[in-house]
Amino acid sequence: MTSEDNQEKLIYNSNREDLIIPEYGRHIQKMVQHCITIEDREKRNAVANDLIAIMGQLFPHLRDVEDYKHKLWDHLYVMSDFKLDVDGPYPKPSAEQFQEKPEKVEYPVKDIKYGHYGAFIPKFIDLACSLENEDEKEAFTVDIINLMKRSYLQWNRDSVKDEVLIEHLSEMSNGQLKLSNPNKIKSVNELNSTKSRKKNSNRNNSNRNNNNNRNKKRY
Repeated sequence: MTSEDNQEKLIYNSNREDLIIPEYGRHIQKMVQHCITIEDREKRNAVANDLIAIMGQLFPHLRDVEDYKHKLWDHLYVMSDFKLDVDGPYPKPSAEQFQEKPEKVEYPVKDIKYGHYGAFIPKFIDLACSLENEDEKEAFTVDIINLMKRSYLQWNRDSVKDEVLIEHLSEMSNGQLKLSNPNKIKSVNELNSTKSRKKNSNRNNSNRNNNNNRNKKRY
């Protein structure tokens, strides 16, 4: 056999028709095209149901999707370019349905003056302002400003002046929240050590769970 004969027998995917749904592969696509050509309606229905069973085996994870059988039948019609005429359990979709553009999802726009504090800090401030008990308001204000400092350090890890935090808190609360004792604001080292303790605690819990799982497997 000459090299010219080999070249004639070689068919590259780049020279073949594009797959409509590549995930199912070329063999499924060929079977779908064959199914379209079956003249006997009963046989065509049987082949279509066999194809659905094979497609479901190729992608078993689809069974976790709600109404996955409906999706498989839609895929079958799509791969047939909507030419397949069978008695399926679901209405045959139209090509126009799959050409419709999805509705635009509006991105939530929030008017946050200091974005580095996040969206929850203004909500906490509003809640603190609504408190009538002064002791509760003071305690909540301390928690808020420490949370502000922690959030600020996510963006600027070097440091942040407590005076800046107090000024921002007063501005965002329209002057309603004030600290009677600024010394209650935690230092950068305190905040970082708290973070480190949490990481170590999570790591220890994870290691403990892994060890327990290993012991269970032994017995």
